[in-house]
Amino acid sequence: MTTGVLRNPDFLRFLSSHVSNEFGANITRVALPLVAVLILHASPLEVGALSALQTTAFLLIGLPAGVWVDRMRKRPVMMGADLVRFLLLGSIPLADALGLLSIQMMFVVALLAGAAQVFNDVADQTYLPDLVLKENLTDGNAKLETVRSGGMLAGPSLGGLLVELVGAPRTLTATALASLGSLLFLGTIKEPDREPRVTERGRLTRDIGEGLAFVWRDRLLRVIVMTTAYTNLCINGVLGLSVLFLADVVKLPPGVIGVLLMSGAVGGLLGGFTSGYLCKKYGTARVMFLAMVISSPFGLLLPMTHADWRVCFFTITSIGLSWGAMLYNVGQITYRQTVAPEHMLGRVNATVRFVVWGTLPLGALLGGLLAQHLGVRDALWLLMSFRLVGFLPLLFSPLPYVREFSELRAKS
Repeated sequence: MTTGVLRNPDFLRFLSSHVSNEFGANITRVALPLVAVLILHASPLEVGALSALQTTAFLLIGLPAGVWVDRMRKRPVMMGADLVRFLLLGSIPLADALGLLSIQMMFVVALLAGAAQVFNDVADQTYLPDLVLKENLTDGNAKLETVRSGGMLAGPSLGGLLVELVGAPRTLTATALASLGSLLFLGTIKEPDREPRVTERGRLTRDIGEGLAFVWRDRLLRVIVMTTAYTNLCINGVLGLSVLFLADVVKLPPGVIGVLLMSGAVGGLLGGFTSGYLCKKYGTARVMFLAMVISSPFGLLLPMTHADWRVCFFTITSIGLSWGAMLYNVGQITYRQTVAPEHMLGRVNATVRFVVWGTLPLGALLGGLLAQHLGVRDALWLLMSFRLVGFLPLLFSPLPYVREFSELRAKS
């Protein structure tokens, strides 16, 4: 391994796999429901079910996936997930051409592709320490998070353009090829895969329990999970109401709404570009804490959005919160990779994501209930006020008092 992640050829191959994967995944989020609507004339309930099935797998198999990933080499897991997505997504345009496509088939594809994504995500965050030196984990995570934000920014708009030019089914051919491209990039990595360091393979429930126990026992990790889950609950309530707010309350045209909804990815890119400098200058732990504290007040601007010069409040909020979330995520992922034993990292990652993603559907439900009883704008005020205090648990953790995570290990 060499110092500096961009001078590491294997990391560049891993990063290229991410580029292909993230753009394909974000195009899929647009193309898959459009196939259901434009080709199969699906009802709103069917479209909603299709969207839900894309993330259901993490709640169903998220915890055992962490155990299984710990027992296997990480790169073959990611390559297998890419191959499964290539076959599943490629089957949709083929079935459409043969006149065999149905909404039931779309449901199966969405669920199975989501399951493949679960394994890919857990193995992905567990694999980086195999490629780069420990002191380069922050830089590596920042580069990977920047790619994710870039995919979120360009993927949906590119997906919409492709659907308009070649149709929704053929667009899914492009996303299938993106998964194949990711597989090929992973296959060119030269660094030998590490053997899993699992000395004893116990029962699945016991291994899951070990992952849960590790997260609970680590004081800072426990607080990070609580903070992230709570923040996700509030933010997903806001995201679930954003289109309704901009269209029915603010009365903006669809084109403007599309631009505003993409603005959050700009904040993510800014966070990715600045994270290396900020973490080097101020320390990864300190930047993680300050990013959450500084960005939180931006949320109070969003409910002030109106169809005049105040439309900029939505953009400012999206950029500010996404910038903070990017820096926070770089820190918390780096901490997990630093503190978790190598043979348990998959279980730790899966446990954290199971908890913090589990609040997403609850947040959407909470936002809808608040909007129904209070009105959309008042619901946004309440959700953003709740989110403002999300950093408070971190105040009672060791995080505000250290510059780097290594200081915590030195004190323990």
